Amino acid sequence: MVQKTFSDYLVERVAMILIAVFAVLCIFPFLLILGTSFSSEDVVRVKGFSIVPEGFTFQAYRMIFKNGKILLGSYIVTIIMTVTGTTIGLSIISMTGYALQRKDFPYRNIISFFIYFASLFSAGLAPYYLLMVRGYHLKDNYLAVLLPLLMSPWLIILMKNYVKSVPAEITESGKIDGAGDFRIFKSLIFPMLTPALATIGLFLALGYWNEWYQSSLFLSARIVYKPLQYMLYQIINQVAYLKNSIAGAYVSFSDFPEETLKMATAVVATGPIILAYPFAQKYFISGITVGSVKG
Repeated sequence: MVQKTFSDYLVERVAMILIAVFAVLCIFPFLLILGTSFSSEDVVRVKGFSIVPEGFTFQAYRMIFKNGKILLGSYIVTIIMTVTGTTIGLSIISMTGYALQRKDFPYRNIISFFIYFASLFSAGLAPYYLLMVRGYHLKDNYLAVLLPLLMSPWLIILMKNYVKSVPAEITESGKIDGAGDFRIFKSLIFPMLTPALATIGLFLALGYWNEWYQSSLFLSARIVYKPLQYMLYQIINQVAYLKNSIAGAYVSFSDFPEETLKMATAVVATGPIILAYPFAQKYFISGITVGSVKG
């Protein structure tokens, strides 16, 4: 056994202290959001945000959960969309990345060019909206939110770079045994992509969970159960509008808790995804590392 010197112990302790301080700094903003969400709007207006709630109240949460049925429906829509989009997206991205790194695939360079080109240039919002509404007829359709987030050029490139780390001999051995391309991918390659799948899956899941922009473009008031983030965004806008419309009346800030409502919506929206992150953390780190160093 190697005997540790005093300098080794010193470096180890300093590193542990720095990591602990960094962890506290990372968790501090969430604690600030959590504490402020339970504070009174009047106190927040005077004293600002605080970790310890002042003038403890559930007013902001009561406004969010006022229409509990709609909130529950939004949660269900978001969960279904997140699970479905992540599953389909992972399947498409993993197969695309595998195909593009195969040297015997004749069109891989051309397809790779178009994928990279699409990541640099965009036609703009107006053509995109007209394509989705008039071309695909997806107005007031959940597919208008689901389909655009299924894959992205960056995620395909990340998967392609990771698949390069899988030895080509594995594919050759599958061919020798008489397996087809899809069987090789499903039985031999796919099980070896766990770190990349966890990393890309986390990106996809976060994209669907935090989605509100596509919903604001394509989902009108006729859709009752909108994705969670867009529904919470509408609640904040409604409260701000009501408060401004009666600005001259004798109404307390607590009747329309705009600032604390923003904090409460952040807690409601981020809570579930924060709980899911630790399960994918180790794969997330290794997947990002490998994808970033492979050319």
